[in-house]
Amino acid sequence: MVKLDRRVIKSQDAIKKAVLELMAEKIFEEITIRDISDRANVNRGTIYLHYMDKYDLLDKIIEEHIGNLRDLCHAASEMSFQEGNYVWFEYFSKNHLFFSTMLNTKSATYFHSRFIDLVVQEYKIEVDTTEGKNKGMDDEVILQFLAAAVVGSVEWWFKNGMSIPPRVMAEQTGVLLDRNF
Repeated sequence: MVKLDRRVIKSQDAIKKAVLELMAEKIFEEITIRDISDRANVNRGTIYLHYMDKYDLLDKIIEEHIGNLRDLCHAASEMSFQEGNYVWFEYFSKNHLFFSTMLNTKSATYFHSRFIDLVVQEYKIEVDTTEGKNKGMDDEVILQFLAAAVVGSVEWWFKNGMSIPPRVMAEQTGVLLDRNF
């Protein structure tokens, strides 16, 4: 694995933070590379050194977080829904700027659909329509319902300033998920 220079990491972090801050202020389509470079205090060339354009930048930020959430799911696969949810809610809390921007701005529909897809993929193995409470139901209906509930709960949490601690959110959403599986 190639070790990145600290200056490169620092520049990339500043660029990512800048675009997210700007997205909280205005529509993504209105943000320019100049805006991002000014906010990040880097040259435009530095941005183009790491990203093709602002869309590539946003894509890479989204992919990074979706990948991290997927890794957390796999690491928590042996845990209860409550314990696994806690891992997620802690991650959401630590990455507040990204998630609050992606879930509370009009220009974040792409992330929203990626987040739904991730939840569907991760819960797919949990759905059993051959017996129990969900016997005879359609897998996709259950998965879409649960994914919308999970993503909606996270959106609500951010819109309300994360007023409920991550542990409590994890416990309560975990109980609700347990009731459906």
